[in-house]
Amino acid sequence: MTFKPSSKEEEYMFQQELERRRSVARETAARQEEGERQRQKEAHWMRCPKCGSTLQEIEYRGVRIDQCPACQGIFLDAGELEQVAQKEPGGIFGALGRLLR
Repeated sequence: MTFKPSSKEEEYMFQQELERRRSVARETAARQEEGERQRQKEAHWMRCPKCGSTLQEIEYRGVRIDQCPACQGIFLDAGELEQVAQKEPGGIFGALGRLLR
C-alpha cells in the first residue's frame, strides 16, 4: 500500500518549500547587496569626488580634513565643519574663506 498525501498536505508542503526558497533568495540578495556596498566603498574610499585623485589628510587648526592635491578641493567628514567653525574666531564664513585660500 502506498501513501498518497492529501491535497491539503501537498499544498502545505508546497507553501513551506516556497517560503524556504524565498527566504534563501532574500538572504542571498542581502549578501550580494552588502558585497556590492563594500566594493563601492573600497573603490571610492579617499578618492576625490570631483577628479578621482587620491585624497590626502591635512591638519587645519587641529582638525584632520581631506584635500585633493590635484584640484585643491577640500572635503569634510561628518562633524568636521562644526569643529573647524568652533575653532575659528571669525565664524563659519571666516573658516571657509581661510580654507579656500
